[in-house]
Amino acid sequence: MIQFIKKHSRELLYQIIITSILFIFYTFIQKGGIHEYTFINSVIPYQIVFFSNYMLAAIITGYYLLPKLYSKNKYTAFLLSLIVLLFLVILIDEFVLEKLYFPTTRGTYFPGLIFTLVETLPVILLFVGFKFAWDYHEKQREIESLKNLVQESELQFLKSQINPHFLFNNLNNLYSYAIEKSSKTPKIILELSSVLRYMLYDCKENFVWLDKEIAHLKNFTELYKLQIEHRGIINFSANNLPNNYAIAPLILMVFIENAFKHSIASQTEGIEIDIFIEVLNDGLLNFTCKNRFSNITNTNSLAKGIGLVNVKKRLNLLYEHSHKLSIKEIDDVYIVKLSMQLKPTV
Repeated sequence: MIQFIKKHSRELLYQIIITSILFIFYTFIQKGGIHEYTFINSVIPYQIVFFSNYMLAAIITGYYLLPKLYSKNKYTAFLLSLIVLLFLVILIDEFVLEKLYFPTTRGTYFPGLIFTLVETLPVILLFVGFKFAWDYHEKQREIESLKNLVQESELQFLKSQINPHFLFNNLNNLYSYAIEKSSKTPKIILELSSVLRYMLYDCKENFVWLDKEIAHLKNFTELYKLQIEHRGIINFSANNLPNNYAIAPLILMVFIENAFKHSIASQTEGIEIDIFIEVLNDGLLNFTCKNRFSNITNTNSLAKGIGLVNVKKRLNLLYEHSHKLSIKEIDDVYIVKLSMQLKPTV
């Protein structure tokens, strides 16, 4: 209800301003048009009465004929109704108001349909034109609101797909270590708890603090390090990280997770994963993730996984014109390079 009142109060104020401007325009072109003094003119100036006649027709056209007939493709009914309305305006103008205000001059003759329309139509057309402009502006606002709503819904959908995927993999790993009664189980639980806390509570917004996201990625990487142990080398480097930038959460994590997943799946020894993150002075983040894999196994699904498809969608939604993603294979090394322009925080 409040929103309804707010919306229509803005339109009412807009139309009051437009009507005032149109009245000034009308009185300016009518200056000198009065040729005689009558009693009724001393009570209500003729400009107000004639202008009110035109404005009534304009309001009926803008707020009834257009939305009820024209917008519903009832063009014939709209045209006939408009003709009838203009005919009534001319009748009132020439055979009622002219005779009241100018009984011995203008009220004694009919100047012709064309002349009357030239006097009548400008005010009506200008008002209807401004009504069109207002409706177009409001429609654009609604479209933008719907686009934002759709974007937010899609982002939440993509996040909901990422979280269960990550949780499923790590719970399986934790179960394996628990069965083996590994001494690393408590540390894995602690790291997993930190990662899940961040994913469930700290990254509900579209953007998070950069330092929090990097800390999350370190914890995430540590989980996999605990699994790999002596079977490979994991390098994680994050340099020149300013504290005045925000980043969309869980994007970089997908590439890191894919690197671990496919390296571990294709190799039992000699796993090599290099993760490098830096932020330049202008807020441009450069991310590189390299992982070695075995050509014997099938790694074609890496570029077709759900997580990677989702992250590309998120990049297109949130960094539509401010990111560059490169994914390629060179011999037995998979290389992901992503540059993205971070958003400065207030």
